[in-house]
Amino acid sequence: MLNSRFIKYLLGSCRDLAPIFAVVLIFQLLIIKQPLPNLADLISGSLFLIIGLTLFVQGLELSLFPLGEDIAYDFARKGSLLWLLLFAFCLGFSAAIAEPALIAAAQKAADIASQGNSIDATETAKAEYALGLRVTVALSVGVALIFGVLRIIRGWPVYAPVFIGYLCVALLTPFAPKEIVGIAYDAGGIATSSITVPLVTALGVGLATAIKGRNPLTDGFGLVVFASLTPIIFVMAYGMAV
Repeated sequence: MLNSRFIKYLLGSCRDLAPIFAVVLIFQLLIIKQPLPNLADLISGSLFLIIGLTLFVQGLELSLFPLGEDIAYDFARKGSLLWLLLFAFCLGFSAAIAEPALIAAAQKAADIASQGNSIDATETAKAEYALGLRVTVALSVGVALIFGVLRIIRGWPVYAPVFIGYLCVALLTPFAPKEIVGIAYDAGGIATSSITVPLVTALGVGLATAIKGRNPLTDGFGLVVFASLTPIIFVMAYGMAV
């Protein structure tokens, strides 16, 4: 059964990645009219990509999704709001701080900041800047999950806090340093990537399933938008403070 499931996911990964490979090949061979560079590396790398994506998706299905749903369900059954909110914050913080995309983006942002004389060009200064950026984004995701969990518990509509959040973004943007605005706007998408999204989604669905009167489809989803919105606000505030 495990082998059949793996083959199913493997075929799904091939299907999902096929359009990307097709676009690259068409433009490379028909538009640019150049041979593919490092063909052996390209083939081996593509195989690793397909296998890696397959293992990643299967891992989500076997571990992160059920784990997040079960923990959220257990907390909701216990009826302890404080512990549930603390768990949501810690889950959001730990998922975001470990996000590979955020680590890479923070390092690149530190390099650019040093080149623009915003920080010292030393490795220590760049490491501190990158770490501060990562912690800021991680804190924002943790806070976002607190609001998201409260929304599910209280039954608030998802659009109201989203409108308020984007209003805050619009108000902060003119006052934030121009060097940080672009990073802030990208931070939301960077923070909600391969690790954060599955855990956040599992938390929302599990919580909505456990609470009587909540619909997992209409109430369980929507946490990701908070996790992608609050980093914009926090990073601009971080840029104004440093």
